[in-house]
Amino acid sequence: MILRKYMSLFGIGSARIDLVLPKNSFKQGELLQGYFFLEGGIIEQKLRRVECDLVMLDNNGKEEKIIDSTTVLKSDSIKAEERNKLSFTYRIPKSLPYSEENGVRYLFKTKLTFNEGVESLDEDYITID
Repeated sequence: MILRKYMSLFGIGSARIDLVLPKNSFKQGELLQGYFFLEGGIIEQKLRRVECDLVMLDNNGKEEKIIDSTTVLKSDSIKAEERNKLSFTYRIPKSLPYSEENGVRYLFKTKLTFNEGVESLDEDYITID
């Protein structure tokens, strides 16, 4: 049991997060409704928060700009191998440039933070048309 705890502190077998979206292409001002899929690891872990940033990447993918951030405080525990869903609702800003016309790309960067251990990260690319 102690070995499992130390493994999860280093990210091996720790809980994971995945942002599940209904589609990959959205319009300016559109309301998207998806969910965060939380999957427990090999031991129970105490969650701290879920952070999700909408990021714009330039056409060569080297420069990032955070457009908006959402944080969900989640002082809860997730048991080993437990599966949960946490609702995610977000309105795409009306002022965002279209993906194709401006050579930019967008993605949601999601991070699950624990009281102890390595964060779980997820990236989901979207287009604005």
